[in-house]
Amino acid sequence: MQRSSVARALIAGLCATLIGVGFARFAYTPLLPPLIAQRWFPETSAVFLSAANLAGYLLGALGGRWMAARSSNVAVLRIMQLLVAAAFVACAFPLSVPWFFVWRLLSGIAGGAIVVLVAAAILPSVPKEREGAGSGAIFLGVGVGIAASGTLVPALLTHVGLRGTWIGLGLVSLALTLANWTAWPQPSHRPQLQAAPKSALERAASARGYGSTLLDVVYGCMAVGLVPPMLFFVDFVARGLRDGAGEASLLWIVYGIGSMCGPIAYGWLTDRLGATRAIRCTLFLQIAALAGLSVSSNDVVLAVAAFVVGSFPPGIVPLTLGWLREIYPNDAQRQNAKWSRATVVFAVSQAVAAYAYSAIFVDSVRDYRLLFVIATAAIVAAAALELFVPLAFRRRSHERAA
Repeated sequence: MQRSSVARALIAGLCATLIGVGFARFAYTPLLPPLIAQRWFPETSAVFLSAANLAGYLLGALGGRWMAARSSNVAVLRIMQLLVAAAFVACAFPLSVPWFFVWRLLSGIAGGAIVVLVAAAILPSVPKEREGAGSGAIFLGVGVGIAASGTLVPALLTHVGLRGTWIGLGLVSLALTLANWTAWPQPSHRPQLQAAPKSALERAASARGYGSTLLDVVYGCMAVGLVPPMLFFVDFVARGLRDGAGEASLLWIVYGIGSMCGPIAYGWLTDRLGATRAIRCTLFLQIAALAGLSVSSNDVVLAVAAFVVGSFPPGIVPLTLGWLREIYPNDAQRQNAKWSRATVVFAVSQAVAAYAYSAIFVDSVRDYRLLFVIATAAIVAAAALELFVPLAFRRRSHERAA
């Protein structure tokens, strides 16, 4: 596949993640206060509606491969982007809570399906030695959406109002979808490795099964660790530290810049070091950043921590895809199936963690630091599992072989 065609395909993937996750999920955060202030919905209903997208994301992750099996990855990706655009326009007219909930749910379903399918549609066209950078470029859209939630959406609210912002997001999503309609690559298949002896296959199957399960657990711990900064960081700065909304907005923009750098940086690191080493470096970096949030009120520390922690939500995707490629080399079908399962684990872990953190926050009388400490512990657990469980598995394998 020509380099220009690969670039167009990567841009199409970036736009898909921007629309399906970056806009559909993260644009709701700055839209929530105006929804309440302009009395579109009561506060309790508006907060309830924020969970609709997460619930839909789980459904989309579960059903994405099922939908693709009945048509194709590219067809589903196109339809899901159109669905998000329609959902934005529909949300401009708050006819009722059920109406709004259904459209927010549908946008979440679209986002989950896009995350499950977009890499499988594009990465087979990317040179093998550049797959990490390619997956980083695809999921850069999530980071762009996070950054836009702190810049573009407030600007739209100021100039065109709440309803105009919803419609504007829908029109931008539609324009991006149509602009990249023909940029998606045709399916391609890489040659499979020659069959290995049966005993070697049995040992490899055991190692892959263990590796896939470990990946799910570590990915779930990552999901638990990234929730508190994503949900509470702005409120922590504005009210917890009493620095005000202006300071909080600036630091959220820093968080957004980190989210744009994360996928590219982590994808590049995956290509250079391999997924396993890159994940270890990233986890230790996140531990340091979360620890800084847990104990410091210094502006410089907060800014650095915001940048590093912001790189994590979209950045861990190319890392995890790279890890799957190491577990199942030259087996795209198995990689796609396990990526779908990992996405479901991530979605469940994130949703459960969000509600658990909210309950802890209320019970602890707004103790933001406690939430960051728990998040740090979750990432420490992920690092420990990734580092020590493989050693124990290899030791047991050697003992059995002996």
